[in-house]
Parts: sequence; C-alpha cells; structure tokens
Amino acid sequence: MKKWARWQDWVAVVVGLYAALSPIWTATDTTATTVLIVLGVLTILAALSNLSQPGVRTTEWVEVAFGILMFISPWVMGFSGMTGVATTAWVVGAITIIVGAWAVPSAMKLHGSHHRPVSA
Repeated sequence: MKKWARWQDWVAVVVGLYAALSPIWTATDTTATTVLIVLGVLTILAALSNLSQPGVRTTEWVEVAFGILMFISPWVMGFSGMTGVATTAWVVGAITIIVGAWAVPSAMKLHGSHHRPVSA
C-alpha cells in the first residue's frame, strides 16, 4: 500500500479535525471542549501516522481505541446531556471506529500477518 493513499485514514483525519474544532460552533463546557480537542488531535495524529507508515498494525488499533474513547466520553465525562457536543462525540467516535477497523485487515495483510494454515 502506498503512503498517504488509504481513504479510511483520511476520513479519520477529517473527523478528528471536526471534533477538535467543533467547540467553536457547538455549545459546550470546559470538560467537553477538552475531551473533543484532545481526542480529536490524537485521532488526527494516529491517522497521519497510519498514512505515513501504512501497515503498522499498532497505530491502526490506536486509532480504533481513540474512536472508542470518543464514543464513550459523553457518558464517562458527564456531558451526555449536552446534545450537540455529545452527538458530535458519538458520531465522530463511531466513524473513527468503523474506518479504523476497516483498515486493520489491509494493514495486517501488508505485513503478511494474515492467518496461514498450520501444516501437520
């Protein structure tokens, strides 16, 4: 796989950027703002790492983990009642999980990590 070519990671960059910038146009509080900015930036960094080094399985899973953290953050950090910012976290988290998980098999294949039958 060529560097800077996997569309899934570009989607993660875009949604991470959206999350990080969303406090500009979404009613929020200090906690939600901090969560969205930090997890948004971390998602962008993981996706850029994946784009620059395709096939590194660890960062693919890190991207998925950031998506999970983003998705659960409204409940864990107590801002689920703030509809706009919570919806942003849920949607961005879900998209990041989906595109990150979608890219894992190609990263595994690139490194020859797919399962091979064991011969007896």
